[in-house]
Order: sequence, then structure tokens, then C-alpha cells
Amino acid sequence: MERRRAIRRSVSADEPLAHARLRTGGQLRVVEASSWGALVETRDRLLPGRHLDVHIVSAEGRQLVRCRVARAFVVKVDADALHYHAALSFDRVVDVRVDGYAVPAPLLESAMDRGMAYPDRPSSGDIEFAEPQSFEESAAPSLVASRLV
Repeated sequence: MERRRAIRRSVSADEPLAHARLRTGGQLRVVEASSWGALVETRDRLLPGRHLDVHIVSAEGRQLVRCRVARAFVVKVDADALHYHAALSFDRVVDVRVDGYAVPAPLLESAMDRGMAYPDRPSSGDIEFAEPQSFEESAAPSLVASRLV
């Protein structure tokens, strides 16, 4: 019996969605994702039932998503760290499409405009220098301080 609310997909390492971050600073690597949840790998111990805020980059841009840890288990033991897989259940639908950011139509149209070319100036091999001002010409008029009695 299928219990998932949405179809899940594998997330490749070069997608922006592949790297997420907990609001508290912990790093997450997204292994699989659907619009209602994600399977992540992390070194942080995430206990089932815990509520988290996760920063993700989806097709809608960078978002802070509230979620709950549905399950968690150890997948790898290193000499200096444990690696966990945690299933996160999002509180709302998140767009996790592969095709990237949605770009508004007006921005696409302006990208097609080439703009203006640089003006054609006759190139001269001679460099002209302006006469520098002397110190007396550039100095501001001196101010006289007066004493009020």
C-alpha cells in the first residue's frame, strides 16, 4: 500500500536543492525529494517528532520551510562522526521540480534586448593632458573665525 502523498525523485549533487541548511546552522544533503517531504543526510542527530526550520533552494527560490522529522537512522559510521538519514515531512507544499527557477516573462523579454553599442570614437595615438590647477587656484577661500562676546 502506497502511503506517499506525492511522487519522490532523486536529487543530483549539482542541483541547488541538493544542499539545504537547518535554521540553527547544520548542513543537510538532500538525497530524495517530493513536494511534501525529503530524505536528507546529515551529521546532526535529528530525533523523530522534532520540528525544524530548513532553508532550501527550490524552483520558487530560497525558502524557509517548517517540517517534522518522520524517521531517522544511522547510515554510516566514521572514526570522527555518525551520518544520519532523516525523513522530513514539510508542513506545506514545496516546488521541487528539476527544471530550476521560474523566470517571469518580462525578465525573459528584456534579456532578448541587445542594448546599445559602444559609440564609435576616433582613436588617437596622442594622449592629451589637462593643465593641473595650481594650489592657489584650487584652495578654498580662507575662513576667518570670529569670537562672539
